[in-house]
Amino acid sequence: MPRPVKVRRVCGEPKYTRFIPAGTEKSVDVILTIEEYEVIRHVDYQKMTHEDCAIHMAISRTTVTEIYESARYKIADAMINGKNLCIEGGNYRVCEGNEACGLKDSNCSNFSGAGDRSDY
Repeated sequence: MPRPVKVRRVCGEPKYTRFIPAGTEKSVDVILTIEEYEVIRHVDYQKMTHEDCAIHMAISRTTVTEIYESARYKIADAMINGKNLCIEGGNYRVCEGNEACGLKDSNCSNFSGAGDRSDY
């Protein structure tokens, strides 16, 4: 039996969740999970290392790398093939800010004020 997937911590849900290429009428959707979005946000936008991202999300560095590779492939597929990029779903919980994260000088922004999305 495989090991259960650990719930990933994210600072908040994205403000924009759907990107549609101009000039397409009907297109296939590529689904980017919330945790994939969060890894891209930390690593590419905030210029964090995979190690720092792992600390923020309460997961291992190797898991960050796996999520990052998956997210980059999906983004490239959407861009190259003119597919819609939708950010939704996943196995995550929204943190409650720096103190709750235990990261005093973190970049946690808790930017949407969204509630907990985990099943526990």
